[in-house]
Amino acid sequence: VQLQASGGGLVQAGGSLRLSCAASGSISSFNVMGWYRQAPGKQRELVARTTAGGSTNYADSVKGRFTISKDNAKNTVYLQMNSLKPEDTGVYYCNAVDLHYGRVVWGQGTQVTVSS
Repeated sequence: VQLQASGGGLVQAGGSLRLSCAASGSISSFNVMGWYRQAPGKQRELVARTTAGGSTNYADSVKGRFTISKDNAKNTVYLQMNSLKPEDTGVYYCNAVDLHYGRVVWGQGTQVTVSS
C-alpha cells in the first residue's frame, strides 16, 4: 500500500486547510493511521492519529483546532485544520502502522505554510 498526501498550501493565520491521505489499497488492516509534521530545523512530530477502533489522539498544540478522520470506503484519512497559526507551518506526512506484520508506511508529505 502506498500513501499519497495532498491538500497543503499557503494560508493566512486563522485560516483552514484540509489534508487528505489517500491509500492505494485498503486501510482497514492498519491499526493506526496518523499525521506528522516537520518544521524547518526541527524533528518530525506527531500531530494526530486514529486507531482502527476509532479512538483519536492529538498533540497538545493542536487540540481543539485539528480533527483527524478516516473514510474506510474511500481508503482515505483526513486532517481538518482550523484556526491555523504560523507555528503550524511545516511538511505534513501521513503514516500507517500495521502491528500484525510490523509494517510502517509513510506518505510523501505535503507543505503547509501559514503566514502571519
